[in-house]
Amino acid sequence: MFKWRTLLNCLGELPGQAFRASRCLALPFFKKPGFQTSSLLKPLLAIKLYWVLPTTCLVVSMAFGRDNASKSSVDETNLTLDQLVNIQVTSVSKKETPLNQSPAAISVITQDDIRRSGLNSIPELLRLVPGMDVAQINASEWAVSARGFNGQYSDKLLVLIDGRSVYNPVFAGVRWDVQDLVLEDLERIEVIRGPGATLWGANAVNGVVNIITKSAKETQGALVSTSFGTQEQPSTSVRYGGQLASNLYYRVYAKYVNQDGFVDSTGHETRDDWNTMRAGLRLDWEATEGDRLTLQGDYYRGEFGQMTELPILTTPFATNFTAINDNKGGNVLSRWTHTFSDTSELTLQAYYDHTSGTDADYTGIVDTYDVDLQHRFDLGNRQTIVWGTSYRYSRICDSPSSFINWTEATSRDELFTAFAQDDITIVEDRLHLTLGSKFEHNDDTGFEIEPSARLLWTPKENQTVWVAVSRAVRTPSDLERDSIYNVSAFQTAPGNPPTLVQVSGSSSFHSEGLLAYELGYRIEPTRKLSLDVTAFYNVYNSLNKIDPAGAPSFVASPTPHIVVPETFDNGLYGQTYGTEISVQWSPMDDWKLSGSYSLLEMHLRPDSSAQADSPRHQVHLHSYVNLPHDLELNTSAYFVSQINPSSSSIRLPVSSYVRLDLGLTWHPCRSVEIGIWGQNLLSDHHPETASSRTTFQTEIPRSVVGKFAWRF
Repeated sequence: MFKWRTLLNCLGELPGQAFRASRCLALPFFKKPGFQTSSLLKPLLAIKLYWVLPTTCLVVSMAFGRDNASKSSVDETNLTLDQLVNIQVTSVSKKETPLNQSPAAISVITQDDIRRSGLNSIPELLRLVPGMDVAQINASEWAVSARGFNGQYSDKLLVLIDGRSVYNPVFAGVRWDVQDLVLEDLERIEVIRGPGATLWGANAVNGVVNIITKSAKETQGALVSTSFGTQEQPSTSVRYGGQLASNLYYRVYAKYVNQDGFVDSTGHETRDDWNTMRAGLRLDWEATEGDRLTLQGDYYRGEFGQMTELPILTTPFATNFTAINDNKGGNVLSRWTHTFSDTSELTLQAYYDHTSGTDADYTGIVDTYDVDLQHRFDLGNRQTIVWGTSYRYSRICDSPSSFINWTEATSRDELFTAFAQDDITIVEDRLHLTLGSKFEHNDDTGFEIEPSARLLWTPKENQTVWVAVSRAVRTPSDLERDSIYNVSAFQTAPGNPPTLVQVSGSSSFHSEGLLAYELGYRIEPTRKLSLDVTAFYNVYNSLNKIDPAGAPSFVASPTPHIVVPETFDNGLYGQTYGTEISVQWSPMDDWKLSGSYSLLEMHLRPDSSAQADSPRHQVHLHSYVNLPHDLELNTSAYFVSQINPSSSSIRLPVSSYVRLDLGLTWHPCRSVEIGIWGQNLLSDHHPETASSRTTFQTEIPRSVVGKFAWRF
């Protein structure tokens, strides 16, 4: 029976308290000199958010006709510092291990971090990770990497969602605008900085992002979550979880995202707005005590505006235009897990993924089929073996456009892999050695081996020291092997025919390689303080480089011009090294502080750009304070040093900047959360990085966003 009295009491308190809270937070920024108050909704935004939305949710609740408020509690996500450093992770060993006993530079973004940050997308949430380089290009595109080599498609970062790879083999990287989920349904995001190829395979070179969603059993009841503000217009998630039988649970969801465009250097709005609609379901069946089956799927469709600069053979030899691109796709994943005992488990997973999207006037379709088998068991009292094998088949259809053609319009790739890892206990509770390797065969570069060795020493219960040596590879993309695309055009002198620079892929382009050395130290001197320090030294070989490919040639038609040929080759090598330091401190029970500093040095040859597209210094500070009257004050500050583009890039330098986000959330009752955040508060607008497609610079504006979430 629906509890009307409880709901009405809760809603009756909403308008006054919410208005007072939002007014206290928002007014100082509205009054700041230079702040464009006319572009904001001012306190009326808070009134609409905190009064109209709860009323809307009341209607939704009546439709469901049930009360599940007791199943949701804010306190469930408020982990203590001691719980945070001992949280269980799976990305390092493909088995559950405490974070502070994992021999890798790993960080976890918890549901509490997601909820309190005010950030509304996966790439934005990765800003919370020490050492991660997250830079927004425009309203719908991001550059995300770890330990250097950042760019529009960061080709050395592997991203997985519930075990499904979302790495794009056409351009080598991730399309972040389509990797969207209901954030309240995320269990955690595990981020490994450094190679993870031994377990996860090719392209896990500088890092692995493993996004793990909650089971359907953990998301019972209904959720309505809406956010809107100066950029969001609005974004809404609706999810409902139920039970079909005593051991069969389901969840269905729909999410709509609508984002306004950003601004240019003069503050005028750009045409890079975007929207996406997605929906999906998940079933979790606990068939027996030892058997669990998961079936889930998603479908999405959206469009986004993109500024693109293309070379032309007439004055001014380049044209800038806004393309309205369409993206759509879907996936289906199934996973069966059989538990033999506490020390033995078998997992069989299969998925199909379809993506279809346009980029300027290029269209590409990728269909991927993947089957993966993994088995974990103990061998005696001192060894834990994890082994597995997988097969992946990809079909890629590339359509020619005005700026790019393909030597193979349709390509088919097969990937066979096997891996084995042995965790050896040398001294009980003190010294562990982990040895393993991935073995892969692909159609482009043949056989690849990616071994690693990790040593974990625990001199005391609250201290951990680890060292690691790993090899990883990045396999070629379609762009590097099969494409022919126009880069730039110019005229050497008046009256001369125009010159067109054209880059071609090369069938001889082979995998990039990394040999990585890492040293880490973790200590928890008290239950309220923890320190994590990692130092790394990376040696790269056969990195991608564009070089001349022969003498210029004259082309008579359709417009007479000279073609300067260039090609991809593996002519770049060098070293990077640096350190990442993070501290977590809880000075009192209701206050959590965290901070991090990362240093990155890059020395690549023969390219003289020593710090290509990545900042040398980054500093992060985060503060979460629980205030009286069920209020929370959340603060984040970021410093990013200057970014200098590589010499072969059309990108412009980006000056150092400081970003400040400040938010206030309120819990009028157990099932309702209301928040307002100011983001990028220290400047009207600033760039974070530049696009690889145009010299036009898009900048990130100051913004205000309000959010309402109701679980019932």
